[in-house]
Amino acid sequence: MNDGAAHDPGETGPGGRGRARLLAVVAVTVLAAVGASAYVVHARRESQRATERAPHAATGGDWASVSAGPHVVFRNTGAGPDQGKVAVAPLTDPAGPRALTPASCDRVYATRARAVCLSAHTVLTTRSYQVRLLRPDWSTERDLGKLTGLYSRTRLAPDAGHAAVTAFVYGDSYTSPGKFSTRTTITPAAGGAPLDLEKFELVVDGKVRRDRDRNFWGVTFADGDRFYATALAGGKTWLARGSVAARRLTALYEDVECPSLSPDGTRIAYKKHGDLPDGQWRLTVLDLATGRQTPLAETRSVDDQPEWLDDQHVLYGLQSGPMAARTTDVWVADADGGGTPSLFIPNAWSPAVVR
Repeated sequence: MNDGAAHDPGETGPGGRGRARLLAVVAVTVLAAVGASAYVVHARRESQRATERAPHAATGGDWASVSAGPHVVFRNTGAGPDQGKVAVAPLTDPAGPRALTPASCDRVYATRARAVCLSAHTVLTTRSYQVRLLRPDWSTERDLGKLTGLYSRTRLAPDAGHAAVTAFVYGDSYTSPGKFSTRTTITPAAGGAPLDLEKFELVVDGKVRRDRDRNFWGVTFADGDRFYATALAGGKTWLARGSVAARRLTALYEDVECPSLSPDGTRIAYKKHGDLPDGQWRLTVLDLATGRQTPLAETRSVDDQPEWLDDQHVLYGLQSGPMAARTTDVWVADADGGGTPSLFIPNAWSPAVVR
């Protein structure tokens, strides 16, 4: 029955419904874009405010003069234009004014002969690290190329003849054992191709392991040939002793991650997972001769490869504060499990002790 009312076929027909849906999609898209833009602006403002509120690291002195004596090398994480610069401070006053070098690194390790510098580069969702060997004057000695990954570890042999670098391919998932992938290489500083630890033989309980989940990370050197690293196979992690010349690693103790060899070569400081929740670790020291394990007094979770200050003390990095204003500091704890952890260098990361 015709009620005499006029109808626009464009409003109720298929074409009209299509245009209405299109307009709705456009409106939602515009609103989403506006919301995203507003969020980005807000996030940038919050980040700027956090930077302005954060304490600025005091700087002073000449890095060459400081480096002439025993010192600690680290990444300056204090807010301001010098954030990311490599800094040095005397061991007699590590928390005092820091001397800034010309180098900028996201991770750094140094000896008297040279340093290794990892600089992050992000393109869209892909992150890679440029790896460079630096001379004592912090100029580039050799470019070792790029490693794709989201997190990293690096060490030099005591004679600085080899550099070890770990790239964590799946950055967030490595907090669950067996659910991440790494690439760890050892490169001769004088030249030559990098050696991939996954090409090395892994021996566990006298048998060569070829598990598909084999991974290696966190190298620490004993000398120009011998080293220790974390090895994973079959869902378990071990401290493994390796040889560059033999291209072999031998598992020694379970549940050892990111080892660091003491100056006297008798103990390993490391992250122990134990029965803690995923993504949490307890700093522990292992006596290589007896197998005795000593948890350190630091009860906060430490996700870092420790560094020895001397034979009695261990350094490590800790993050603190809310995400928008997160800071990183270097702390120190007694290697015998006693004492109380204390702040060693504020606004710092990636320490290396040079004597």
